[in-house]
Amino acid sequence: MLLPHCNDRSERWPAMELKFYLLQTLKSKQMKKSLKKLNVTGWLLLVFLVMGSCNNEESNNQEEDTAFEVAELVASDEADLISEEIASIVEDMYATEEIRATSKSFFLSNYLPECVTITTVVTNETKEAAIDFGEGCELANGNLLSGIIHLSYAKDLDVATKTIVLSLEDFTFNGVAVTGGATLVRKRFNGNGNPQSDVVASYNGVWPDGSVASFTGNRSREWVAGYGSGIWTDNVFLISGKGSYTNKTGVVYSRETKSLLRRELSCRFIVSGVMEIAKNDTAISLDFGDGTCDAKGTLTFPNGETKEILLRRFNK
Repeated sequence: MLLPHCNDRSERWPAMELKFYLLQTLKSKQMKKSLKKLNVTGWLLLVFLVMGSCNNEESNNQEEDTAFEVAELVASDEADLISEEIASIVEDMYATEEIRATSKSFFLSNYLPECVTITTVVTNETKEAAIDFGEGCELANGNLLSGIIHLSYAKDLDVATKTIVLSLEDFTFNGVAVTGGATLVRKRFNGNGNPQSDVVASYNGVWPDGSVASFTGNRSREWVAGYGSGIWTDNVFLISGKGSYTNKTGVVYSRETKSLLRRELSCRFIVSGVMEIAKNDTAISLDFGDGTCDAKGTLTFPNGETKEILLRRFNK
């Protein structure tokens, strides 16, 4: 708005009107300045809020990613347990027959409970066996199994090396539905004078929460204590090898033994040893402990940080 010229008497404003106009103009300018300040302050506040929100979201995503990674590692370790326990059952059954064939007295390891039914079919050259856990049979170490493990191997028990082929039928392990099979090449005595099995396995699993995975392994199991004693609780194996675990989204975790894993048959867990687990170009280590039978393991990340975790959905 233009102010009328003061010298124009015909259009001169009265004094009161002029004073009012000047005050309103001054307030208008001050208000504009205030609004500008408010606009700047508001934009800065909005930016900080967005940045804070983004940082919080990033932090939450990192926490979720970390939790997801640990969950995958626990699942991959449980997959290893499944493969290991199946191998233990098969080797125990075969060793029982092997010892009976050369022993003058009846031998029984008692590792498999009474709820297990074993049937065999013998031909001229082979022996077929079925280890049936029914609808649910708990082993002495606490693992709960159902379904059938089928075995096939040459009938001659006197050979130094024997190949055992196994497959699964309606098999579950602690609630995980498992399909697939494995081949065990068993040596009666290795260079240390101990029985040893080299196992190549390939399985698929469906967990109780609906998650799925495939897992493979190529490992050696040396029977270092308890063979032929008739007391299964003193059986000890040292395990080495490599394997992989692929989750439902196709992410692959490779696993390799860095320090021999010690499996005591009386415990459902690996009690000592170190496994390296790699995803893409990142590797971490999983330490199973000092020999104590528990569900605890220690992860060491590339930056040196460590985290204690509970393994295989168990708390103790």
